[in-house]
Amino acid sequence: MERAKGILYAALSSSTFGLAPLFTLLLLGLGYSSFEVLSYRWGVASLFLGALALLAGRSFRLSWPELRTVFFLSLFRAATSLSLVIAYQHIASGVASTIHFMYPLAVALAMMCFFREKGSVWVFAAIGMSIVGAVLLSLGNVDFTRGNTTLGMVSAAVSVVSYGGYIVGVRKSRAVGIDSTVLTCYVMGLGALYFIAGGLVTGGIRIETDGTAWLCILGVALPATAVSNMTLVQAIKRIGPTLTSVFGALEPLTAVVIGVAVFGEPFTVQGAAGILLIVAAVTIVILHSGRRKA
Repeated sequence: MERAKGILYAALSSSTFGLAPLFTLLLLGLGYSSFEVLSYRWGVASLFLGALALLAGRSFRLSWPELRTVFFLSLFRAATSLSLVIAYQHIASGVASTIHFMYPLAVALAMMCFFREKGSVWVFAAIGMSIVGAVLLSLGNVDFTRGNTTLGMVSAAVSVVSYGGYIVGVRKSRAVGIDSTVLTCYVMGLGALYFIAGGLVTGGIRIETDGTAWLCILGVALPATAVSNMTLVQAIKRIGPTLTSVFGALEPLTAVVIGVAVFGEPFTVQGAAGILLIVAAVTIVILHSGRRKA
């Protein structure tokens, strides 16, 4: 049962996180800076998660070692969000998301090199299929750029390392014993402080009163941030970072569909092949998990 819950959490996390480019680009289109987008995104998300934790009677008391762990995890998670927003500003959102999806490889390598995890052949085959599928999804979009292509590609690559580090850190540190909602609230709250400071230094942060803008803020803060990060932690604790990473395939799939439908990003035969590979990879993992449980 725990394994099944973990798989569901992982799928929900990746699919909701795939909504982030939609709301981020809409806010950027309204003239928001990267720091403004992330200040509202993480600030609202942390307040929402804090309210949930209080209503559920969760304790926010952490030891000093736990606080140090949360601090370092928040740096990894904040770097992921900032690098992705920069990437969205310069290259197609689908391309940025598919490059970001290379983090399963970083997770798998880190687990094997530093923690001696013995991965199943089926799981690593699924990771390989998912990565190939993500690459195929981006092939038709490489020439669709919004600015500096090199900066966009490098920024997306940075998100691979930082997000992989966050996922491994959650499982292999004191964070594994912290309540998921409380952990995510701390990570989001600290990140909001970083981004607010960055915004104040680089030009300030507007006080938003427009209803349409607030719909975008709530969209990027709640489903694409609060829900995705909370379910991510739940998934990592139940099925581990490697298997959780496989289900990240739903993230670029969601982002590419939104990019094509909303922002006019191109979609090709290679993209269709990528979708099929990703679906096949997820199916393999589910079937293999079922056999292991039996």
